[in-house]
Amino acid sequence: MNKTGRVLDINISERKGVVKRPIDKGQFIEGFGLKDDAHGGKWHRQVSLLGVESYEKMEKMGVKGLKHGDFAENITTEGIILHELPVGTRLRIGETIQEVTQIGKECHTGCAIAQQVGKCIMPKEGIFTKVIKGGLVKKGDIIEVL
Repeated sequence: MNKTGRVLDINISERKGVVKRPIDKGQFIEGFGLKDDAHGGKWHRQVSLLGVESYEKMEKMGVKGLKHGDFAENITTEGIILHELPVGTRLRIGETIQEVTQIGKECHTGCAIAQQVGKCIMPKEGIFTKVIKGGLVKKGDIIEVL
């Protein structure tokens, strides 16, 4: 398994269930998640991550025009097959340390993503983390499996 990857994009939205838009860098707060993001809070799914490899699968299935953030992930990654990481794995992402808390999720039927994209890969291949140590994450930062 690849032990390092890279941050391609940081994505944010003010409310849940919508496509997120890219930002250059994000402030991740210990015990909360991405500052000003709708999914932040005192729970186990503070940050969502999805690999560009999952985007490529969707494109091979004929989905056109996808942009990072379309699956409402906070961090779009490259180089690590995220859904193969066991729960409890710690990742150093930029200045942060994050712990994998969940692989995949139940998708709410008819969410904006499924409506726009036709189907969603997040339920199977997206992962969720909680922020153990806060800090800045920016495009191009290294992701290290600890």
